[in-house]
Amino acid sequence: MRQCRGKVVVCGMGKSGHIGNKIAATLASTGTPAFFMHPGEANHGDLGMLSAQDVLLTLSNSGETDELLALIPVIKRLQIPIIAMTGNANSTLAQHADIHICVKVEQEACSLGLAPTASTTATLVMGDALAIALLDANGFTPDDFALSHPGGSLGRKLLLRMADVMQSGAQMPLVDEQQTISNALLEISAKGLGMTGIVDADGRLQGIFTDGDLRRVLDAHIDVHTTPVADVMTRNGVTVSTDTLAVEVLNLMEQKRINSLFAIDDKGLPQGAVNMHLLLKAGVV
Repeated sequence: MRQCRGKVVVCGMGKSGHIGNKIAATLASTGTPAFFMHPGEANHGDLGMLSAQDVLLTLSNSGETDELLALIPVIKRLQIPIIAMTGNANSTLAQHADIHICVKVEQEACSLGLAPTASTTATLVMGDALAIALLDANGFTPDDFALSHPGGSLGRKLLLRMADVMQSGAQMPLVDEQQTISNALLEISAKGLGMTGIVDADGRLQGIFTDGDLRRVLDAHIDVHTTPVADVMTRNGVTVSTDTLAVEVLNLMEQKRINSLFAIDDKGLPQGAVNMHLLLKAGVV
């Protein structure tokens, strides 16, 4: 399957077909191009989906499924490798396959011992194992995974960066270090992030003042109208770069037990700010 230059074509009938659909989807989303081909439809034209570069993965608990066996002569003529996953190593399908994977179970979970239950579960587990083994062998990365899941929360978590979720420019809460606490509070209220950054005369971030800092100021009976915010700000706060993955920002905030932080450049100039609400809105949380 790893050496395949085309696609892994998964084929199964009935309940095995449902399992085959899932296995094909898992392969495709983890870096191994794959699709499901219904054996009944394949016998009536859909066999044209196959190319000489493909590999056929067939699923049949008995190994005697008529619709699959009917395909074998044509598959052999096309010289397409056949991998058979069955519960019977002596079956016709197993004997004609290039590789046989045994997924035999002692009995079905069904009280009648008839309905495909344990056998389909074993097949699904083996399919997942193959997909993950290929994922590891191919060096499939989280970024690769995200590229095949751009529309879901997985893609958002893996692809979004700090620059995609932060407030920047005029939306950044910033005051200079000479401003009073009351002025800092006005900035916090105006920008809605529950904090403000404190910058020096050159615009470099020197600290942060949050709602939590305000509670401590009030407990200490400090005059908010005359005291410079620099006297009560938190210095050397946690910062990130704009390229930091949003999910890493989230993990850092949870680890440090903080609700907001700034992104700065290599000169210490603030580039943007984010809080938990923005991460939640972006679908990262």
